[in-house]
Amino acid sequence: MATYKSIKYLTLGDAVEHTDSINALADVDTNTVAPTDGQTIKWNGTNWVPADIEEESSGTQKAIFGFGSDGNNLSITNIVSSSGVVASDTAGVSGVTVRPDLAAAGFGGDKAIFGFGYASSGESNVTNIVSNVGIVASDSTGVGTARYNPAGAGYGGDKAIFGFGNDGSRTNVTNLVSNTGVMASDTTGVGTVRDILAAAGYGEDKAIFGFGFLSNIGAVANATNLVSNLGVVATDTTGIGTARFGLAGAGYGGDKAIFGFGATDSSTQVNISNLISNLGVVASDTTGVGTGRRGLAAAAYGGDKAIFGFGNYSNTTNLVSNTGIVSSDVTGVGTGRTGLAAAGFSSTA
Repeated sequence: MATYKSIKYLTLGDAVEHTDSINALADVDTNTVAPTDGQTIKWNGTNWVPADIEEESSGTQKAIFGFGSDGNNLSITNIVSSSGVVASDTAGVSGVTVRPDLAAAGFGGDKAIFGFGYASSGESNVTNIVSNVGIVASDSTGVGTARYNPAGAGYGGDKAIFGFGNDGSRTNVTNLVSNTGVMASDTTGVGTVRDILAAAGYGEDKAIFGFGFLSNIGAVANATNLVSNLGVVATDTTGIGTARFGLAGAGYGGDKAIFGFGATDSSTQVNISNLISNLGVVASDTTGVGTGRRGLAAAAYGGDKAIFGFGNYSNTTNLVSNTGIVSSDVTGVGTGRTGLAAAGFSSTA
């Protein structure tokens, strides 16, 4: 058998292609033409078969927006379909602590987790698992420093990480989440302490934290911190993009990411976005699409696209294409709110 290098491949349920060198593909379906160098192949449960990534990448991945505040704390969730349509509110999940200023991330390939936030009693370390059919579980409590305004993202293909936040003072605490949704204890000490930042997955199996609020209005950051596919957070990279807080981030295009929106001070809300390459390089500002706002959320959906939603008590959403183009506003679905979180889920259901 020949050696096929740089094969792109999909396993069952994948909405994102992977790249690898696969040698001696003895299990390629002999009823089809064997893949050429660089072609995409798909595991169908028995064999590797040539596949079209353009067809596969649309996937069935959905997203979920959850929690937040409209002046009162909310446990509302809104499901986003694999075609980017936002559903009306689902409210009142039993056994769930109502809280804004939390984070969310995908894990396990097709599930999601909400974590942390600010409850009526103060900072929270509550987490809520979201199943691959979008059902939010009751609270799990007690692991990790209770805090609000952290960020969360998937990494390693099937795990997640929460990072930074405020526990009465700003922190650089991170907590890894296993591929079964188990939250690890604190890791501390890497990156500038800050909160109200964003995070997103990129490069198929890595993540990036970016921007945030440092100490007072006017002291905002454009620092980013890369996260390896083992969950190791790198030291600061600084200086690209407008420093701001209250923004959101999401993966798009299968292996890239985007940060968007936010505020530069107490009154100036922006519609700036910054694309992130599949190597974790942050691009300079793109401006001018969508209503400037802060306190919003973002998530991947459809396998290769993204959506920004809500913020500053609005119910505005903006779709992001698989080439990173932010679309104009869509308004009117779901309760307008701020301080919510979002994550992709269900690439299999």
